[in-house]
Amino acid sequence: MMAECVINAELKLQAFPEEITEDGVKIYGETSYENQMAVLSQFLHNGKIVGEDIDAIKRRKEVVMAIREFLERKKCIEELPEIDEEFAMRVAESPIEYSIFADFYNVPFPDPEKPKFTFIDLFAGMGGFRLAMQAQGGKCVFSSEWNKYAQKTYFANFGEMPFGDITKESTKSYIPKQFDILCAGFPCQPFSIAGVSKKKSLGRETGFKDKTQGTLFFDVADIISRHRPKAFYLENVKNLTSHDKGNTFRIIQETLEELNYSVHYQVMDGQTYVPQHRERIMIIGFDRERFHDEEIFHFPEQHQATRSISEILDANPEPKYTLSDKLWNYLQVYAEKHRAKGNGFGYGLVELNGISRTLSARYYKDGSEILIPQGEGKNPRKLSPRECARLMGYPDIYRLDQVSDVQAYRQCGNSVVVPLISAVSEKIIQTINNYERNTNFSH
Repeated sequence: MMAECVINAELKLQAFPEEITEDGVKIYGETSYENQMAVLSQFLHNGKIVGEDIDAIKRRKEVVMAIREFLERKKCIEELPEIDEEFAMRVAESPIEYSIFADFYNVPFPDPEKPKFTFIDLFAGMGGFRLAMQAQGGKCVFSSEWNKYAQKTYFANFGEMPFGDITKESTKSYIPKQFDILCAGFPCQPFSIAGVSKKKSLGRETGFKDKTQGTLFFDVADIISRHRPKAFYLENVKNLTSHDKGNTFRIIQETLEELNYSVHYQVMDGQTYVPQHRERIMIIGFDRERFHDEEIFHFPEQHQATRSISEILDANPEPKYTLSDKLWNYLQVYAEKHRAKGNGFGYGLVELNGISRTLSARYYKDGSEILIPQGEGKNPRKLSPRECARLMGYPDIYRLDQVSDVQAYRQCGNSVVVPLISAVSEKIIQTINNYERNTNFSH
């Protein structure tokens, strides 16, 4: 009887409680809705909670409480007896059978049915790494992103709400013990030089903690140290190698090598895959404890741009993206003042058969870095959010409708170039498979 009522209720995520409390205490930490969704969606995507240790018991209790709260707040449940823990767990383990939480599965980019490897997605943004890794057959078993707007976009496309602040131990505690690849487009921060000279005497773990504490890279290194994935894939701005007079990249490289990983890096340009000049550094590493320095990794070859900006443009763009006379006049006058001073400032009026400048997260302000000419008597226009997503290599089925144009511009500007990440990911998987196949053959 209860299951029939649940089916008829047509429950949706919008009705999920924003906060779950037990005796007035928050069960899921500082956040409410986002963290609840992260706990629940990760459970639903990754299956049963195995084990009887303290962590497993805690996780099982969290999921059961979430399901019970969800069901008990529905109108159709009001006249029914109290939902017990056994029923709540049955619903949690078979949500499709009970016709609830369909929103977690009816998404543009579901998990592969037969995954070939697992990965985690840190500083996930709008999910560029996830798209790339899923294209290679990978299954994401944990994601983290602190920005609430990016979380909404990610959730709409993958059916999984990323956890929040990865610097918190409570967030890290949800990372599975084992996974194959760590992916992270971590922000660039300077390191303090205090204690760097101690690194050799302090040992592997203490050394990296001493050097990198207080930076977001510290949390990446900390997770690598604890979980020992087969490989990692890090992405950052081109200037990482020169940041803080080279000190930042030196510490990153030393830290990863001290954790006993090989390190391969190369600056690559997205224009090989999309009509945008976008240079980023790719940092790849393999666990020497597994691969024994014998892995052979090569970055994919780079080519000149083969696509033009005209290929990603809408046929009938909305008028709101056309610059007003006031803004267009301002940009021209401002650019002329800078050119007169020799500063080289200018708006980015692109050639339709060429490629664009690098799209930034600040594009929402006036769009001046990439302007599309429209013809006689019409002012240039900005790219639409959908065109920005195409410029980053996202397919048109990717959902941007959960957030405003401003947030969509920010997310695209902070994103990775998906087909470039996919090409490098393919090389990583080939390297792992070739090594494991050769090792098994030799034995």
